[in-house]
Amino acid sequence: MKSKKALVIGSGIAGLSAAAYLGKAGYSVTLLEKNSQAGGRARQFTEKGFVFDMGPSWYWMPDVFDKFFADFGHKSSDFYELKRLSPSYRIYDKTGKPVDIPSDMGELEALFESYEKGSALKLRQFLSEAAYKYEVGINDLVYKPGLSILEFADLRLLKGLLKMDVLTSIRSHIHSRFKDPFLRELLEFPVLFLGALPENTPALYSLMNYADMSLGTWYPVGGMHKVIEAFVAIAKEQGVRFELNTPVKKIRVVNGKAVGVELENGFVEADVIVGAADYHHIESQLLDSEHRQYSDKWWEKRKLAPSCLLYYIGLNTKLKGVLHHTLFFDTDFGLHSKEIYTTPKWPSAPLFYSSIPSVTDPSVAPEGKENLFLLIPIAPGLKGDTAEIREHYLNLMMDRLEKMLGQNVRNHIEFMRSYSVSEFVSDYHAFRGNAYGLSNTLDQTAILKPRLRSKKVKGLYYAGQLTVPGPGVPPGIISGKVCVTQIMKDSKTN
Repeated sequence: MKSKKALVIGSGIAGLSAAAYLGKAGYSVTLLEKNSQAGGRARQFTEKGFVFDMGPSWYWMPDVFDKFFADFGHKSSDFYELKRLSPSYRIYDKTGKPVDIPSDMGELEALFESYEKGSALKLRQFLSEAAYKYEVGINDLVYKPGLSILEFADLRLLKGLLKMDVLTSIRSHIHSRFKDPFLRELLEFPVLFLGALPENTPALYSLMNYADMSLGTWYPVGGMHKVIEAFVAIAKEQGVRFELNTPVKKIRVVNGKAVGVELENGFVEADVIVGAADYHHIESQLLDSEHRQYSDKWWEKRKLAPSCLLYYIGLNTKLKGVLHHTLFFDTDFGLHSKEIYTTPKWPSAPLFYSSIPSVTDPSVAPEGKENLFLLIPIAPGLKGDTAEIREHYLNLMMDRLEKMLGQNVRNHIEFMRSYSVSEFVSDYHAFRGNAYGLSNTLDQTAILKPRLRSKKVKGLYYAGQLTVPGPGVPPGIISGKVCVTQIMKDSKTN
């Protein structure tokens, strides 16, 4: 029997996941990617011997990766070596003091106790509750396609929801247990990129604290792009065909059914299409107006997670006493958060993050040199993304970095490239230049996210950070699987 044809638009982690699962299900799959390299935001580039991951740099939730590989008869070790980072990361507090976050639970409890008497036991209880949320959330809730409230009419889930704290904010959940300001900020840190202030983010997301402190922070030797290479290899094992440098111009719809896509050099037919590129772009640019589910006004009301101002820097020297991951929380967490979410503006005194993978992995920088990645979370859609703005924030970070490290850094810059709102738009068609998708607020969760299956066009589905389950590499992996599971279910009923 002739196999059905599937097209996947976009080769980010969700697109690669969807393509692999479609191939495994017996579809003849072609993956269409506008850029010259697969990976979406997780692309990689090299310059002067430095190897830079362009986006994700944290490897959390290793069990989600393991489940994907197991579905195809593989293990992560078939493709890359994983190292658990110890300490997990460093935080500079408001006094400029460096605090290393241990990977060992006993040492972590001792750290908490040193800040607040009795907090070790509270942490143990907090993480026990978070472990339950993770187990139910990651194994049950996130695998729901978000098409009907009836998906949650399951005794286990209904019982679980009562313990999931979906109606309590993560801020009140944390503040009711811990009084020390530093411990509060440490526990609020993982939700910073979920797209809302801690007071507006459900306490369900304490599951991120479990992922951070219990499951650990890992690193794939060679860089995060090793994950992309592994997913590409698995997709190709399933017969997926890759077409790079191939932007889609339009999705052709006939009698309410998606029949293929129009490219610059012709038309490609399909029985099923998965839009794993930016959801808003696909809806607003690739479909005629009568086939769109959401109006421009609807999109403008969406709450978005942050964009980023990124710097990829090659240094011609080694830095002393640095860790792989460092969070610079030496300024006002609340002010920066409000300048992202409440009154969007270029931040006045931003928190920022550094990743120096060459500390762990010498292969990503020439001998005797350092690979430095800097990130400032910013509000999406900011205007004035100019060279002067980028230079201003680079100098701001360098001033603080040099002060904390007690060493000169900027005079050792051999290579530097910046990346921000304008590139997120041009490279990924990112809605308002966002980096992390929709905010994970209660009114944008599950059935309230943009739909995984189009209600206007038969045979058109979506995967990625603007649909279920949400932003991040592990959710992207899951999104591809959930999408294909729904396609297979629908194919049996049609």
